[in-house]
Amino acid sequence: MILILSDRRDMTVSRVLPKVERRGVPVTWWDSGEFPGRSRVTATFAGGTHRLTLDTGSQVVDLATVTAVWNRRPNRSVAAANVSDPTHRAHVEWQSRFHLDGVWELVRARWLPCRHPVTRQAHNKLIHMARAVELGFTVPETVYTNDPGELVPAYERARGRLVVKLLDPEDLRIDGQDHRVHTTVVSRRHLTSRHRLQHEPVILQPFLPKAVELRAVVVGRRVFAARVGPNPPGCAVHRLPRDVERRCAELAASLGLGYGVIHLVVTPEGDHVFLEIDPNGSWDPIEERTGLPISEAIAGWLVGEWA
Repeated sequence: MILILSDRRDMTVSRVLPKVERRGVPVTWWDSGEFPGRSRVTATFAGGTHRLTLDTGSQVVDLATVTAVWNRRPNRSVAAANVSDPTHRAHVEWQSRFHLDGVWELVRARWLPCRHPVTRQAHNKLIHMARAVELGFTVPETVYTNDPGELVPAYERARGRLVVKLLDPEDLRIDGQDHRVHTTVVSRRHLTSRHRLQHEPVILQPFLPKAVELRAVVVGRRVFAARVGPNPPGCAVHRLPRDVERRCAELAASLGLGYGVIHLVVTPEGDHVFLEIDPNGSWDPIEERTGLPISEAIAGWLVGEWA
């Protein structure tokens, strides 16, 4: 049994699902956003053992039969609609997420890309950049800091071509409005207000001239690389140097990932420079535009043909 955890409207799952079913392996596609409002998850301990069951409303799954979990993009647990009090809803949803964390930890299966705690660590840019350096990747000179005294020296080292990024570019609300903070080019005007840096850690990097922007999609030990973005136009298959390809697979494995999308750039001098790895990055536009068999690789990994 393969368990797919994702939103029911996820078209990426729809690309892989037929390839798994064609291999004759049963599949359950479930979204944890349906729990606890529309689904039941039970852990029973008795007689020196335990039993885990998922009741989706249309089927009951013994989670001991699950051999692989595709932890794609499930929604957060949502209380039933008739739990209307905001404080009560928040309590129910927290308890539900806590419950699922324990259940998933007890499911003895292979996880793609990984279990939730591993995802959080692998997504941390400090951790995966340090690992990339250990593996021999070329990386830009990077400073992670909330020290205002670091801004001017970094700006000068970059010869005035410095960018600032968030460690985790999540959405935030300002005056009731949704905002998303994007990578920003640092100007001299920013230097005069550098004291504000003390309030939040950021990433400082020189702006990298690039001949090509790449995505390397790692599935198990397989690596599929493509050029992306407007320069050159379109999306096309890219052949990585063998040492860079090997490092991509080793990086994902060292972070405990069965899957990851690595962001690279190729400089005008031909150097492949590592920027970051996204443990659950998008791959379907790459497959659609290049024909790279990424969905087949994911299906093969899930059914245990290879890892």
